[in-house]
Amino acid sequence: MKTVKLGIIGGGLMGREIASALGRWFALEDYPVHLELVAVCDLQEALLDWFHKVPTVRQRTQEYAELLANPDVDIVYVAVPHDLHERIYLDVLRAGKDLFAEKPFGIDLRAAEAIRDEAETLGRFVRCSSEFPFLPGPQRVVEAVRSGGLGTLLEIRAGFLHSSDLDPRKPINWKRQVTHCGEIGVMGDLGIHVVHLPFRLGWRPESVHAQLVNLVTERPDGRGGMAPCDTWDNAILHTTVSVGDLPVPMTLEMKRMAPGETNTWYVEVAGMEGAVRYSTKEPKTLWSFRRDGEQWWRKTDLGFQTPFKTITGGIFEPGFPDVIQQMLAAFVAEREGFLGDRFGCVTPEEAVASHALFAAALESHRNQSVVPLG
Repeated sequence: MKTVKLGIIGGGLMGREIASALGRWFALEDYPVHLELVAVCDLQEALLDWFHKVPTVRQRTQEYAELLANPDVDIVYVAVPHDLHERIYLDVLRAGKDLFAEKPFGIDLRAAEAIRDEAETLGRFVRCSSEFPFLPGPQRVVEAVRSGGLGTLLEIRAGFLHSSDLDPRKPINWKRQVTHCGEIGVMGDLGIHVVHLPFRLGWRPESVHAQLVNLVTERPDGRGGMAPCDTWDNAILHTTVSVGDLPVPMTLEMKRMAPGETNTWYVEVAGMEGAVRYSTKEPKTLWSFRRDGEQWWRKTDLGFQTPFKTITGGIFEPGFPDVIQQMLAAFVAEREGFLGDRFGCVTPEEAVASHALFAAALESHRNQSVVPLG
């Protein structure tokens, strides 16, 4: 079995989730490549100490240049604030490593284009993180759309909803500051998750009218004072896509202030002959609609039906650690040339297209207008 070696820059929440997924890599069946974590970089000693739990990690450093100089590292996963993306991603590519990037793939459109162009120039394999489409429900949505059984499409809706910012007393962090998160705010934090599946199905917005909300303009700074909170909390993008020769409305929601929602990702596609919808609020449930004399919604209970087979029995349901592993398996499979017709990770071109959409959304909100794209 071939072994591919991974380094992580940013050992926080997602870095540790990646390490956890690799710890169960042997659960993948008939998978011809072993992915091994060998190096970690983080500025915090406490986080580096955590990776002593991972026996394959042989390098722990606070200097990412040291990790990039490590000849054992083939791929680098980077999870750092958005304002650091461009510099670190370009350094990864120029060090001769392939890149598994975190969203939003740069702080703005210019940065995303620079990263994409450098990857193309250097011939490096690059993809961006987005986990939720690897759940069984979204995979079934893709199947339903591609089957043509929904008929002429009427409407598309997708979103990612949090309630994490409803408490105005929650202390400030970098995701709530334009300097670090970017002017696109919540769109940069959640947006690629929302557009990944629609983009892969060929639904690219041709115009956008955006409604952006920033209700809490300052938050506790953790030192007894208050700090400006200047990013967008919620974004609703009313877009139009072409399906065949017909325009179809597509609504995209990205919200940090959605009452009752902890971490809800959803997608709904409605057509003249049928419809399908999935939400992580009901993680093992797929809803499908048919018009057959009468109208009816059918609820399907889903089991463990992931793109890459594992030892887990089909009677169980997958969780977030499982789809992290599936996403990584898709990344490696595409890099090694055996992804086939399975769903893949976000491409640099798709990441740039998302930034173009978010930039147009800023213009739309600023001018209270419909902004064309492309």
